[in-house]
Amino acid sequence: MDPVAALKQIALFLERAGEHTQKVRAFRRAAATVAALPGGELDLRIDTGTLRNLPGIGDTTATVIAEAAAGGEPAYLTRLVEAAGKPVAGGAELRAALRGDCHTHSDWSDGGSPIREMAEAAISLGHEWIALTDHSPRLRIANGLSADRLERQLEEVAELNVELAPFLILTGIEVDILLDGALDQSEDLLSRLDVVVASVHSKLRMPEPEMTERLLTAVANPHVDVLGHCTGRLVTKKPRPESEFDAHAVFSACAEHGVAVEINARPERLDPPRRLLTLAKDLGCTFAINSDAHAPGQLDWQPYGCERAEECGISPDQVINTRTADALLAGIAARN
Repeated sequence: MDPVAALKQIALFLERAGEHTQKVRAFRRAAATVAALPGGELDLRIDTGTLRNLPGIGDTTATVIAEAAAGGEPAYLTRLVEAAGKPVAGGAELRAALRGDCHTHSDWSDGGSPIREMAEAAISLGHEWIALTDHSPRLRIANGLSADRLERQLEEVAELNVELAPFLILTGIEVDILLDGALDQSEDLLSRLDVVVASVHSKLRMPEPEMTERLLTAVANPHVDVLGHCTGRLVTKKPRPESEFDAHAVFSACAEHGVAVEINARPERLDPPRRLLTLAKDLGCTFAINSDAHAPGQLDWQPYGCERAEECGISPDQVINTRTADALLAGIAARN
C-alpha cells in the first residue's frame, strides 16, 4: 500500500469520525513530507530507522509508513475502517443517486483543507461536482471571505476546473443572513456565483415574528438557492435549541421561490428535525442533502441526511443534488 495514500486515508477516517483537527493534520503533514521525498529516500530511511528525523513524522505516523511500504494495510488504518462501519442503516438508494454536494468549506474560510483536497475527496466518493461555499465576510470567527478574497478564490476554482475536468467545482458561498434578512455580500458577486446557500449564524434566539420575517426576506432574494441549517440547532456535544419561526410560512415561501431546504447532514446538526422535514415535503419544497463539510473526510457525512430524507418520504427527484451540474445550474437559472 502506498504510504502517502495510507496516511491520507487515515486522515479521512479521522475527519469522518469528528476527531480533533490537530490529530488529522498530523497525518496530513506526514503525507506531505513523504510525498516530497526524492526517489529512494523513503526506503533508505525505513531501512536505517531514521523516519522520525523527518519533520512531521512521529512514532505513530512512522509505523504507518513502514507497514504500508512493506505492502500491507497499516494496523492503525485497519482499526479505523473496522470502527467506522456503515454510518447509517437507511438511505442507501438516495445516497447512490446523489451526484454532488451543495455545501462545502475549504481553508479559505474555516475549513481545514485546500480546495483541491476537498475536490479530490469528492471524486473518490463518486461525486461529479461539489459547490464550494465558504463563509461570507461578517462571520469573522470563520475567516469569512471579503469581496476581494472571494474574487481570488473564483480564479483558483477556474484553474482547478481545467485540471480536474470532467469533475466540476461550482462557485458558491454560504452567505450570512443579516438581522434584517439582507445578505452579507455584494449583489454583483452573488449574481456571479453558481450556488448561494443562505444561513443564519447570529441572534439565533431572536423572537419568532422577527426571525420569521428575517428568513422570509432572505428566501425571497433571487440570489438565494438553498436555505441552510434553518433551525440552527445542535444535538450533540453542547446542544443548542432550535430557532423559533413560522415554519409553514417559511417553507411555503421556499416552495414559491424555488429555494431548496437544506438537509444538513453534520452529525451535530441533523437540521431540520424530522417534523419540519415532513412539513417542508408536504408544502412542496425541494431539498439539498449537504455534508456542510469542513474537511475532506466529512464529505462522507451525507448518508446521515439521506437516511433522514428517506424516513420522511423524500424521493430522489425532490433532491437537487441528484441532478447533473448542468441540470442543477439550468434549474437555478430558470428560477431567475
